[in-house]
Amino acid sequence: MAGRIVDPRRDGEEPDLDNTLRPKTMDEMLGQVKVKEQLSIAVMAANQRGEALDHVLLYGPPGLGKTTLAHVIANELGVQLHATSGPVLERPVDLVGILTALGKRDVLFIDEVHRVNRVVEEYLYSAMEDYKIDIMIDQGPQAQSVNLPLQPYTLIGATTRQGLLTTPMRDRFGITGSLDYYTIEELGQIVERDARLLAFEVEPEGALEIARRSRGTARLAKRWLRRVRDYAQVKANGRVDAEVASRALELLKVDELGLDEIDIKLLTAVIDKFEGGPVGVNNLAAVVGEEEETIIEVYEPFLIKEGFLKRTPKGRQAMARAYAHLGRPLPSADNHSPEGEQLDLL
Repeated sequence: MAGRIVDPRRDGEEPDLDNTLRPKTMDEMLGQVKVKEQLSIAVMAANQRGEALDHVLLYGPPGLGKTTLAHVIANELGVQLHATSGPVLERPVDLVGILTALGKRDVLFIDEVHRVNRVVEEYLYSAMEDYKIDIMIDQGPQAQSVNLPLQPYTLIGATTRQGLLTTPMRDRFGITGSLDYYTIEELGQIVERDARLLAFEVEPEGALEIARRSRGTARLAKRWLRRVRDYAQVKANGRVDAEVASRALELLKVDELGLDEIDIKLLTAVIDKFEGGPVGVNNLAAVVGEEEETIIEVYEPFLIKEGFLKRTPKGRQAMARAYAHLGRPLPSADNHSPEGEQLDLL
């Protein structure tokens, strides 16, 4: 299926603009107060001692600022950030090349760290604990192990699926931070800040309208701001108020709660095709035409948080708010029995 417009995962859209709008310091980054306070103290202490920061694990749904925090940490440490992702690290040699290029106290950022190849992960253990890596040179009788020392560095791992990390990997992170969804007020502030950097006018109510449709994520708020800016430039003399923001986002088929066509399709499938559930995610994926992993990582967190859907041991089940939003009558207790449903272990 084509890329989903409300998918808060990175889509490569306007990377230069992303870098321009990205906060450089903890003070510039809005929201995530508890995580920022914890990291600020750790960064200041590491700087005072002249040591590498402990390894950091950042986890939470997509679009909440894990990548931004990694950049901010590297900036406040005054070091280089080297970025890669779990799926890219397929062979130990891929990891060795990156690790040996790190300077003293540099930051290595691994996005989707839960998807690192298990063989590669084992090489990371000594690299994280002892700043060294053992590699095998040659094969057969001539094979020998060579110990490569590394500069003290910080690994920042980001994941949307903390539960998929192995225990040995998870235990090697000295600092862990859980990122939460943003409030509408925080997202409104982010929109207003970015609008100032882009040098165009957004009224406070316009910023809040964008925030309300951003599913609690900063990345979507920034994406919507760009699309609303385009609409306002062409249709509204460049000025963004609540009405202009609403019209622009309705054109993108994003409703007042941030739900798009795929969300509606998913909820409709649960209610109409599976009698409200419970239904297994594999069946939902087949009906909606999305990967199971995408449903679990992208759609479900927001729908569950907002009370449209719930997970049960037997599968996904529609909540009263989903029926109300779709204009469907609530089923009677006699007509809504989960008996006989297949267990959903995801």
